Amino acid sequence: MWFVRALADAGHEVTTTFRLPLEGYDEPLRRRRAQLAAELSTPCFGVAFGDDAFLDLLRTGHFDVLAPHGADVTNYKSPDFDAVAALAHNTRRLPAVLEALRDGGGRRVLITGSVFEGGEGAGSQGLPDFSPYGLSKALTARVFGYYCERGRLGLGKFVIPNPFGPYEEPRFTAWLVRNWLDGKAATCNTPAYVRDNIHVSLLARVYAKFVDALPELGFSRVSPSGYAESQGAFALRVAREMEPRLGVACSVQLAEQREFPEPAVRVNTDIPDARALGWSAAAAWDEMARYYREGTSAEGL
Repeated sequence: MWFVRALADAGHEVTTTFRLPLEGYDEPLRRRRAQLAAELSTPCFGVAFGDDAFLDLLRTGHFDVLAPHGADVTNYKSPDFDAVAALAHNTRRLPAVLEALRDGGGRRVLITGSVFEGGEGAGSQGLPDFSPYGLSKALTARVFGYYCERGRLGLGKFVIPNPFGPYEEPRFTAWLVRNWLDGKAATCNTPAYVRDNIHVSLLARVYAKFVDALPELGFSRVSPSGYAESQGAFALRVAREMEPRLGVACSVQLAEQREFPEPAVRVNTDIPDARALGWSAAAAWDEMARYYREGTSAEGL
């Protein structure tokens, strides 16, 4: 949704595909994000990557860039995540998809990757895949790279670290703020991990800028970095920014981390030029606080 918003703000005409009808998104937050994305674009509901309707859309839509972002993420944190099945899902009928794009005049493809893929970013322990999900994303990028090179299409890879901000899934920063609004202290259980957390609004602006510069041949990559620091330091940062904006006590308790099942350090390496992008950190923190102050249910936001 944030990528669609940034592209629309930059003057692009965006067509979005959704595997489900809007009413099929029964989780309120997901439905709200789908609704907002649809309002900012030309939506095509009930269309999945690689199916006949998707191919027809590419042949007739005259798109400059194909930007597949959807991926198999079901139980993505599980060690039993099926990386091979996810790869098949993410690259379904890919040669036919790219042929249809070329038939419609398109010459550029932009995929999204993850800093948790093996070999991405900077960090410790030789940059291994974090999980089977990370492996599936790395394999997906390899397959796209092969077929785009064979088809003489330009391929861009946009590597995502940990986005946070309004409309976030109930993950770390959302959990922090929910605790504070409920009058509770929030505990950070993994304060020693060094990760890369980035405002989603900044991430989206970098994405839109990357689209503008994407060449029609060859491979290019951008790995935008936000706050590359320990999770403990980041939790304290969020508390400092949110307390005056929310008007409530934002207390953080840092647990003693004894287990390290994941690599200790993984961050992105490209520092965005916020001024050139017309982006303000203070405004982003304001927007995040306003989002949480105005309601805790997706229907009210």
